[in-house]
Amino acid sequence: MPDLTEAPALGNPLDLIDPAPATACSVCVALDEQRAEARRLGDMTTVTDCNVEIRRHPHRTRS
Repeated sequence: MPDLTEAPALGNPLDLIDPAPATACSVCVALDEQRAEARRLGDMTTVTDCNVEIRRHPHRTRS
């Protein structure tokens, strides 16, 4: 039976590197500015929300 006396170290997901916004995208630029202001204010919930939105924002290339 495994030793369950200590919890595993999972790390802090907020320590992940922020996604880079697409510089030619006005939506990504606005989210990046909002994220910077939220970080300045200590609002890590909004920082995380902006990171999710930047990651999910579609940037399609033409084929």
